[in-house]
Amino acid sequence: MRKLLALVFLCALACAPFLSAEEKAPNIYTIQIPPEPNYSSIEWLVGNWVGKMAGKEQQGQVLLSVSYELGKRFLLLREEVSLFPMKSAPATHESLMGILSADGPNNGFNLTLYSSNGFVTRYHAVVKNAEIDFNPEGGALPPPGWLFRRVLVHTNPGQCTERVDVAPPGKSFFTYYTTDLHQVASIPANPQPENDPSQKSRHHHWLVR
Repeated sequence: MRKLLALVFLCALACAPFLSAEEKAPNIYTIQIPPEPNYSSIEWLVGNWVGKMAGKEQQGQVLLSVSYELGKRFLLLREEVSLFPMKSAPATHESLMGILSADGPNNGFNLTLYSSNGFVTRYHAVVKNAEIDFNPEGGALPPPGWLFRRVLVHTNPGQCTERVDVAPPGKSFFTYYTTDLHQVASIPANPQPENDPSQKSRHHHWLVR
């Protein structure tokens, strides 16, 4: 009997290292992290901007805020666009939020833009010296048949212009508005234009030429 107990005890001791080794050797998986994006070519855009629309196109004001997010891997854009009423179109207000990310293979940037009107559009951004061209590339829910093109130009330290071009269904692009922006320490409160119908109407009004 003692020999049998001794044999069982020895077998338990012999198996213990294998059980211990199996418990201490879990599977290890690794995920390669993408390289850190390089935003040096558009770093001038980071900050707070305010301005009014200039020229003979649509009149109004623009508030723009751009900041780094998530360890400087993305840029967060927030924009408030207020369009003043005209004879052919009422006053409107639109809030926009965009996520800008680096597009490594194409040496550019991708922008997904969310609108308070419910649209979700995608742009590919190309940097040309002091100019950033945002070209439309569809999106999860773009305005049906419409195309929007945005151009930001760094004109002077603390100053830039934003031009928005619009192409209605089946028509060519035209300049919808141009804004002269200047950098500020913080974004002021943005009251919506009086009698703003944008929260009541299910249609957004565009001045088509």
